[in-house]
Amino acid sequence: MIQHTNNLPRKIVQVALLFIGLLPSAVFASRSEAQSPATLAATRAKASRSTRYQPARFSRRAESYYEMVWGLDSIKVRSVEGGALIRFSYRVLDPYKAKPLNDDKNEPSLIDPRAGVKLVVPSLEKVGKLRQVAAPEASKMYWMTFSNKGGLVKTGDRINIVIGTFHANGLVVE
Repeated sequence: MIQHTNNLPRKIVQVALLFIGLLPSAVFASRSEAQSPATLAATRAKASRSTRYQPARFSRRAESYYEMVWGLDSIKVRSVEGGALIRFSYRVLDPYKAKPLNDDKNEPSLIDPRAGVKLVVPSLEKVGKLRQVAAPEASKMYWMTFSNKGGLVKTGDRINIVIGTFHANGLVVE
């Protein structure tokens, strides 16, 4: 039998001992349920899955800026051909304002501050530069492709496009 050395009533001591005796079994039972094979596999899958933050392409204010100042709409930057190329496309609303983008004298470049790289439009021997240089027309889509050798620019990166005086900063690669 248990000897009582302090002044606590006998019932309180018995309840305390009962609680202390049941506590380890309750902890053990909850741990075994949490680590069942199905639950453990699901937890590991969630932990190993990397989720890359996908911010919005750009704000409504930026869209208005490109429409009013540069006469452009539907600006997109996409990783194509398995990430070997980055395609910059846009729709022309005002051909006069968008003229510098299609000017052959203006060399386009894509800058990724995160990766610390500057990509250029490649020039192929038989095809020429992978960009359109015809005079822009309203409501037509135009594009240019940047070489992403080594896949340094990735989906989700914020990049900057520079074509002469045209600067589009913070575009998200889709």
